[in-house]
Amino acid sequence: MKQFLYASDIGSISEALAEAKAVKATPFAWKHLGADRTIMLVFFNSSLRTRLSSQKAALNLGMNPIVLNIGQDSWKLETGLGVVMDSDKSEHLLEAIPVMGSYCDIIGVRSFASLTDREADYAETVLNQFIRYSGRPVISLESATVHPCQAFADLLTIEEHRTKARPKVVLSWAPHPRALPQAVPDSFAEWMLAADVELVITQPEGYELDPRFTSGARIEYDQMKALEGADFVYAKNWSCPGVTRPSDYGRILCDDRSWTIDAAHMAVTDNAFFMHCLPVRRNVIVTDEVIDSPRSLVIPEAANRVVSAQVVMKRMLETL
Repeated sequence: MKQFLYASDIGSISEALAEAKAVKATPFAWKHLGADRTIMLVFFNSSLRTRLSSQKAALNLGMNPIVLNIGQDSWKLETGLGVVMDSDKSEHLLEAIPVMGSYCDIIGVRSFASLTDREADYAETVLNQFIRYSGRPVISLESATVHPCQAFADLLTIEEHRTKARPKVVLSWAPHPRALPQAVPDSFAEWMLAADVELVITQPEGYELDPRFTSGARIEYDQMKALEGADFVYAKNWSCPGVTRPSDYGRILCDDRSWTIDAAHMAVTDNAFFMHCLPVRRNVIVTDEVIDSPRSLVIPEAANRVVSAQVVMKRMLETL
């Protein structure tokens, strides 16, 4: 595996899940693969689960992780092409990336969407520069449009808790005070559609995700109708993806608190499990009652982030 952005990069979903279960059962069985190998984890944005889970996964495989926080541990980096560098950014990615590549065997990159330039975000401009210029396998640790390690962990969590051959999974938009990117819902939809589940996406008008990630899902604008009979409820906010109106890209079009997942929403499900990628705004995205209930999977879901990252790193090490 040379890069990890999309569900298609992992190959067979059933084989990936079987491998994840094996890795979870015996996490240190492949330490020989990472001996004398280094992974560089590059963060343009803050992180808790992604940073810790990636470091833990690398250590489980015997690798030496180097964490680089851009702008704190390094010069501020220019990411645009053809710019005149007369501002506060001292180094360009075109030089920084091959230097990073010379110091490691695998690179993981976390770089959020700008939410101002849809074309550049959906072209994955920053991540693709790492793929092109580093000379190393590259993992998206959340990029402008995707968060594959999170979606893989989400799918593993559903696999571990489902009681039906084909469970109903509902991805529900929820309100948030800030404009957030679409990376998590994009990848969640993509991975659910690649798996054997019934996916329903519910959101207000204007929040339609890019069809490249959602084609095949049922779209429902009535949230309560969407939740009926659900086995898993995945709540997540995202800003306007700008699919129908590019000028609205990155904007908050709705702040309707009736979309907050509470006990009344969960009551119409089939005793569904609640899921969220974290961090979560309590009593905005979801009420305390729901997230603290025995049917909440947010902690097991977060723990599975180590497993998903480790499977990806293991496969990359096997191709070096």
